[in-house]
Amino acid sequence: MKASNFDRRIRIERPIPDNSFDGAGSGEWELFVEVFAQVQDALPSRSERLGEGINLAARPSRVRMWYIDGVTPDMRFVMGDRIMQIVAGPAEVGRREGLEFVVEEYRPAGNPA
Repeated sequence: MKASNFDRRIRIERPIPDNSFDGAGSGEWELFVEVFAQVQDALPSRSERLGEGINLAARPSRVRMWYIDGVTPDMRFVMGDRIMQIVAGPAEVGRREGLEFVVEEYRPAGNPA
């Protein structure tokens, strides 16, 4: 893992649940840490699928970063206007040298207007 490969600044955010009686699904996100990472998008032809009758354009990517203790699968990555959920990982690279994740960004396919 070379430092020069980590050319994207991403935010790792963790969920803050809303424990009120009517707060189901309305939790907030807070910053856990900002890091430099390597983000590699998968080929577009493999990222479209039909999910529950709705065509979704999922943008799967692989994210690598230096090892950080405490990153869990319930967190999310934010890079600019892209919000990505963790699909797989964290996988430890080497002996606590780095972490690797598979993430996906979901957007409805077609014209959003």
